[in-house]
Amino acid sequence: MNLEHIVREPLVKSENPPLLILLHGYGSNKEDLFSFAEELPKELLIVSAQAPNEMGYGGYAWYDINFDNVNGKFSDLKQAKESIDKIATFIDAVKAKYNTNIDKTFLLGFSQGAILSYSLSFFYPNKVNHVIALSGYVNEDLLPKNMPTDIKTDYYISHGIVDQVLPIDWARKCKPFLDNLKLDSVYSEYKVGHGVAPQNFYSFKSWIESRL
Repeated sequence: MNLEHIVREPLVKSENPPLLILLHGYGSNKEDLFSFAEELPKELLIVSAQAPNEMGYGGYAWYDINFDNVNGKFSDLKQAKESIDKIATFIDAVKAKYNTNIDKTFLLGFSQGAILSYSLSFFYPNKVNHVIALSGYVNEDLLPKNMPTDIKTDYYISHGIVDQVLPIDWARKCKPFLDNLKLDSVYSEYKVGHGVAPQNFYSFKSWIESRL
């Protein structure tokens, strides 16, 4: 497979297990979100992917974030699109290897991983059935020119009210954006910074459980 990853096989075996792919944030690695695995439903095949761009000190990025005096902070969109394509190929490879339930593919991303989860769901319509976007936002520079009209994916969105990395205002635009496309989503906020509060974890866990 084209991305480094770690796997938790289903603890309750089935012929076609539901699949959950985890995408970490900027500067993190495949171990980060994998800590969720032991608390998540036993039926799930859980695969935590690692971003391809090494930053040193055990950190990886799906795409570079650059800083300069003229543009301030800006994202390397070419790298981001390359990562989206790699993730799409990776998902297909995991589905084939483990013979997963093609109607129950979940994609959970945190921060940069959430930004790419949104984008992938539009570039590759219905490759994933459910997106869990934690502490991210829809980057409108990372969307197809012609938006697909046949998406069935639904979205769980959450964000920290005092997030100092990605402002809450960016996240608050996501549900109206999805509503406008007539896509199903739920949105919640928590009194945390750039992270996942315990009640946030139990909220998206129950959202996943209700879709299994």
